[in-house]
Amino acid sequence: MAVTEPTENFRPGTTAAPHHQLALALVLGLSIMEPLASLAAQPADRPTLHTNEAYVEETQRPSALAIADPMAVFAYVLGSLPDRVKVYPTENYYYFRFIHAGTPYAGAIRLDPRGRDDGKLEFGYYPDLVAWNDRLEAKRDVFLTLDATRGVKVERVDRLVYRITYGAKSVVFALNDLSKVRPPGGTLGPGEKFIGPIFDESAVRFFLVFNTSLKIFHYVLDETVPVTDELVAAAETDRILIGRRTGFAFYRDHRLARKILIGVFDSNSQLNTYFDGPFDQLPENFIEGETLREAIHAADPSTRGRIDRLGHFADGEDRFAIDPYMLYRTEAELLVIDKCAGEKREAPDYYRCFVAPEAR
Repeated sequence: MAVTEPTENFRPGTTAAPHHQLALALVLGLSIMEPLASLAAQPADRPTLHTNEAYVEETQRPSALAIADPMAVFAYVLGSLPDRVKVYPTENYYYFRFIHAGTPYAGAIRLDPRGRDDGKLEFGYYPDLVAWNDRLEAKRDVFLTLDATRGVKVERVDRLVYRITYGAKSVVFALNDLSKVRPPGGTLGPGEKFIGPIFDESAVRFFLVFNTSLKIFHYVLDETVPVTDELVAAAETDRILIGRRTGFAFYRDHRLARKILIGVFDSNSQLNTYFDGPFDQLPENFIEGETLREAIHAADPSTRGRIDRLGHFADGEDRFAIDPYMLYRTEAELLVIDKCAGEKREAPDYYRCFVAPEAR
């Protein structure tokens, strides 16, 4: 399905192009930000405790931040970080959150591979989306490309390691090196090609796979590392497993010992949470040559001559969205996939069952 997503994966523009925020923390009344001393006090083998007290005090804290001044906000964000941080998501976004004058904000610093070696970074922030109001307050969104002309220095320190300096503050950003990650034997079927490893901002890892025969993409759960979610069987079939934390719905493949992502909970897409699906965390740093572009061309021939090797359209503002999974609101909606898979277990187009019905 030819869908585009904004290049700036800070905030959604449509249902098909959502991004990243922690709405569930607000719903549950948990703390979004907590004192560093509290974090330091937590033993490494025990969970971090979040309290309503810390959240309440965060909302009450006076803030003199000049929220309308992007460089003041950038200085605040960079100045609040330790000297070295790790960027986990594979589209190289370092996400942050803060509360200013009672309003929660979200944003990111991005080290885009198309500009970071030229001393550029992307910076954006915006008021969080809320379930009771679907209006996008675009006038309060801020998205900038920062470089030396704005006093921001971006230096390559090593492979996948960059130093960002603004004023007297420098922070080293270590990008997530998954270059040696490969699907284990038996994960890929005949005619399937591994595109690259994905570390989603939800903390779930995937293998991006392209079926060259059916010309469709799949996100396969990476189980070579501990799965950071509790997968619960659907009421009607244990073939469908749903993440208690993320809402990600997986299907246990009949043919191979693997789980394919088949669904993302709709409200997470609408609210731009961390659980809006891995379509916006492509393995940018690990895509070899023309692998991705050729797969996209095969899936959607209309993209020929219009995208670069990472799937960005020529205007630089949009990217081809790889989102074969469905957006669901109830478990019952996922059963259509189980029905299809059960009927086509031996059919040549069996794997087409795991693509959202509207995208087949």
